[in-house]
Amino acid sequence: MPSLLDLPNELLPLQRVLAHSLERVEERFDLQLHSDLPPVNRLCEHVERYRGKMLRPMLVVLSGLAAAESESALDPSSLISDDHIAVAAVCEMIHMATLVHDDVLDEADVRRKGATVNRLHGNEAAVILGDYLISAAFHLSSSIPGDVGREASLLIARTGMTLCTGELLQLDRRGDYSLDEPVYFEIVDRKTASLIAAACRLGARLSESAGAEVADKLESAGRKLGVAFQIQDDLLDLTGVQEVVGKSLGKDVVLGKLTLPVIHHLAEASPTQRGRTLAILRQSGDFDRPPSDLLRGALESTGSLAYARQTAVTLVDESKRLIESLPATHARTYLLAMADAVVNRAF
Repeated sequence: MPSLLDLPNELLPLQRVLAHSLERVEERFDLQLHSDLPPVNRLCEHVERYRGKMLRPMLVVLSGLAAAESESALDPSSLISDDHIAVAAVCEMIHMATLVHDDVLDEADVRRKGATVNRLHGNEAAVILGDYLISAAFHLSSSIPGDVGREASLLIARTGMTLCTGELLQLDRRGDYSLDEPVYFEIVDRKTASLIAAACRLGARLSESAGAEVADKLESAGRKLGVAFQIQDDLLDLTGVQEVVGKSLGKDVVLGKLTLPVIHHLAEASPTQRGRTLAILRQSGDFDRPPSDLLRGALESTGSLAYARQTAVTLVDESKRLIESLPATHARTYLLAMADAVVNRAF
């Protein structure tokens, strides 16, 4: 995500603070996952290659700064505690676990422009590795002291359950071509937005001077960003370039996962057009080329790609209004730039 931002000069010192904080997160992540068994360490080293934008750790740090930053502070990094770093590492571990498990469910071969764990080591190893990541995350979150630490542990545990219920709901509705937007948004809210919202809330709560109102606003802003982020991922799955996106594309269609552009199209298309599209969706595994290529014309004809893009932009605008209501700080400005990057990315 940082590479996507065109930052003004006044934010460059904050960029350096953020980069240093993310280095601390990576160190904490590696330390927490270290095992006395070489095979486990080899798998963990491979999954570390899944690190991409580090969106969730960034949001923990920036929410912490936005909730507590003083423009007169000589060293903003002093506002980021070890507990912020621990929570950021926890959020990244849970996110990584969901990626490992998703690759098994989606039968994906590519992640971050490299082979997936399941492709190299099989589904069994990938599933257990995902479980190991989740267990390590819960262990680390339990080490955070005090009442805020207890709140963090409870929220992380509840978020983990929410992620699983979202995945189970999606599995239950695979291949259901009557899926509507309310159910889609329920799935996305649970599977993607809940962890991003938790990252924002906990980043704020771990800043001693932050009040409940600030944490509530950042949580709501994060939730909206999370939904927008997933919609953009859905669009990239249909229209992106695999070499740029860095992961297997077209899997949603093949596996019967209806995303917002397809849901909108099926609702807006004429009966004849809908029938043709359903034939593409149902026979997607039999085509020699990605089914997304066959869908694009249909989705364009009903304005469904544009509809999904505009929905994501609207959510980002709503998130930005919440962020703009916070005190004016460099961290707030950085969060606003990140919000725009959510829908302006190609990977």
